[in-house]
Amino acid sequence: MGGCFSKPKPVEVKVELSLLEKEKEVDGLSPNGKASPFADCRPNGALGHGSDDDSTPLPPYHKPRDYVEASVCHVKDLENGQMREVDLGSGRALLIKEHGEFSAMGHKCPHYGAPLVKGVLSKGHVRCPWHGACFNIATGDIEDFPGLDSLPTFQVRVEKDKVIIRANKQALQSQKRSKPMARCSAVINSSTGFSHVLIIGSGPAGLVCAETLRQEGFTDRIVMCTMDRHPPYDRPKLSKSLDSTAEQLRLRSMDFLQEHDIELLTEKEAVAIDVKTRSVTFEDGLRMEYRKLFIATGSKPKPMNYKGKDVRNVFHLRTPEDANSIARLANNKNAVIVGTSFVGMEVAAALTDKAHSVSIIGIESVPFKKALGEKVGKAIMKLFEANRVKFYMLNEVSEMIGHHGQLKEVVLKSGKVLRADVCVIGAGSVPATGFLKQSGLHMDSKGFITVNKMMQTNVDGVFAGGDVVMFPFPPRNNKKVNIPHWQMAHVHGRVAALSMMGRATEIKTVPYFWSAMFGKTIRYAGYGDGFDDVIIQGDLDELRFVAFYTRSEEVVAVASMNYDPIVSRVAEVLGSGKTIKKRDVETGDISWLIDKGSQ
Repeated sequence: MGGCFSKPKPVEVKVELSLLEKEKEVDGLSPNGKASPFADCRPNGALGHGSDDDSTPLPPYHKPRDYVEASVCHVKDLENGQMREVDLGSGRALLIKEHGEFSAMGHKCPHYGAPLVKGVLSKGHVRCPWHGACFNIATGDIEDFPGLDSLPTFQVRVEKDKVIIRANKQALQSQKRSKPMARCSAVINSSTGFSHVLIIGSGPAGLVCAETLRQEGFTDRIVMCTMDRHPPYDRPKLSKSLDSTAEQLRLRSMDFLQEHDIELLTEKEAVAIDVKTRSVTFEDGLRMEYRKLFIATGSKPKPMNYKGKDVRNVFHLRTPEDANSIARLANNKNAVIVGTSFVGMEVAAALTDKAHSVSIIGIESVPFKKALGEKVGKAIMKLFEANRVKFYMLNEVSEMIGHHGQLKEVVLKSGKVLRADVCVIGAGSVPATGFLKQSGLHMDSKGFITVNKMMQTNVDGVFAGGDVVMFPFPPRNNKKVNIPHWQMAHVHGRVAALSMMGRATEIKTVPYFWSAMFGKTIRYAGYGDGFDDVIIQGDLDELRFVAFYTRSEEVVAVASMNYDPIVSRVAEVLGSGKTIKKRDVETGDISWLIDKGSQ
């Protein structure tokens, strides 16, 4: 594959540290040394939003001892388009050179801590090598998801051919920051049954919608309702880390939400919407009126037909409590997983070091056949079999048999009987939109809400996003698609918030998802639905490969294992509007994907 994936030689960086004895005049400067966008602005960075009383002060980073300076390299050590992780003594930073100019910012992706030096630098931003989040190199702002936080930026100057970084020590340690947010200026009793913006669902779509509104200067009431009992948490980790608590998975604390005037109502299930009176009724009788409504209720488990539905210890993985119970009950016992969805397979992988036995039942011949293709599916299946997982494919559950109400056996339609002490059903999902049937909102035959490119429904003032929507997808000529990715839900939340504020923006992102099993990660970017061929480069048996999914003569998606950052590189190409032809990836030499200089 040419020099595409050769590792750069480690470079020694000589560090000269000096704590500033005398503070420089930086009161009106932003961390990158330019005039601060906040010097004459409200907390959201735009004039005229919020009130002076509600302004959130910037962190008190103005004492000399709070800063550190370091000479990190010679001016010629970096070429255009190169990045380097450098040590400042009090922490590390990412040094970047593009268009002949240096910049510096946090070196870890705030999402999961990926080293950004291994990511992709292009056109003024860095793309994370693990999950595709993008950060502006001048401001540190997050420009594409997943993740909620941005990066701190640091001052860079050149003196006598030495590159010197000046950084706040606290920012070096935290490696992340939240964008400034406006406060609610309306005086509202929390029991008032009206919210200017009402959000149903506290997943990434709902949370990003709420935070974007505040970041953009929205100063009216925001109420977010959820069926969950916890503040927003990282749901994708549930199936990968079954022992994690809600607190360990938490994305935002109640304190954070309260500080930014985002009201969260937990254990609230919406049961009806009246679009004429602009109101939502909840199961407990609460009724709330709204001016703008955002529906982001996500998905729910697909119904299954089998006997014995009253048997205990059969789970759909929905909450941290479910995950913890599954891990506890499977300890040295027999676990059965029904379905070869990504969630089901991740749970199976997570249980192999706990359970006495793990069995997987699937209706396809090979796991992930529809999503990743038969060849990749078979390679992953071998990985599971090497870890003592047994597969019962082309099969379905007929009956769950219990003893004193506790699960003991799972009977398959083939007649095979499996010993089972705990069963996890991961057989796919459907949109959680049953409560909308009489609402007048347009939904398709499967229950997905149809929205336009601004995430607006057919009803004025009602928006929707995340797993529940069919939305126009630009790379497929605005064909309406459903892409139930964690990352895509973030994008929907932001687009919906901007639309509510009259700042319409279109979806400009490349779908990105990941799955982790046995310490190995599958990364995937693009929209491969309906692919007609898969071009494999690398070694499937060694699980070090990249798979290009094509439709006709064009690459529409890519997946990889142990080939970072190739998926992020392809995402960068596709995100720029360029097309990758099938013939370009059939040769075996994909070094052309690497841009040596800046663009």
